[in-house]
Amino acid sequence: MSEPTIIRPYGDTTGDGMVQVSFTLPISAGPKAEGAALQLAAKMGLDPAMVVHTKALGGAESGYTFCIVYGRASHLVDLDRVVVAEREYPLLAAKDANLAIKQTLRRKLIVLGACIGTDAHTVGIDAILNVKGFAGEKGLEYYREMKVSNLGAQVTVPELVSQARKDRADVVLVSQVVTQRDAHLRNTRELAAAFREAMGNQRPLIVVGGPRFDPSMADDLGVDRIFGRGTTPGEVASYLVHTLANKESARVR
Repeated sequence: MSEPTIIRPYGDTTGDGMVQVSFTLPISAGPKAEGAALQLAAKMGLDPAMVVHTKALGGAESGYTFCIVYGRASHLVDLDRVVVAEREYPLLAAKDANLAIKQTLRRKLIVLGACIGTDAHTVGIDAILNVKGFAGEKGLEYYREMKVSNLGAQVTVPELVSQARKDRADVVLVSQVVTQRDAHLRNTRELAAAFREAMGNQRPLIVVGGPRFDPSMADDLGVDRIFGRGTTPGEVASYLVHTLANKESARVR
């Protein structure tokens, strides 16, 4: 059966357009907060809408209310106009990735990972690099043809550039979880600019990941690849092997 090209959200019954949204309002919990939530929902195009949950944040006198609203959206989605970053490489098992590295580079693939800036959340970079991995897949430390170094959290961009030059890294993986005021975008642009200035065309492959990134923004941010939430170590490993193999082939030619 062919998929439709025009769709709407589904809540209780197919095509009913029902959606649930949550947000925080800078007002104390009470009837006025619920009224404000309904007014906001109406301006978002939810009609009818109902407030299904409110809760004061930080105590009754905090002046902030968390709201959950349920309502019907009238908007439609045209799937023919949806643009996403498609995976253009095959997913490889660890043994196949190791074999490809050995045959192509004839040495270990040097991978350097870190969280930059003030970001202290290492869960993302650890999930990709550490042997324990994520989603049932072992991290890049498990790959025998990869030499992996995890610098941890709150690494400055100059420190990362210096270490990458010292290690002669093939790949730099950076995780950004803190996104307030678009800190992840600012940090990534700083990262790309620093590597470009310090190493030019000889810079390592720069791969960035985090739950709030748009994978289609890689060119705009000056990096080679962006991975979003739910990315597994196998996806990253397969991308690295595919991309570096192509670069090595082009260099040899």
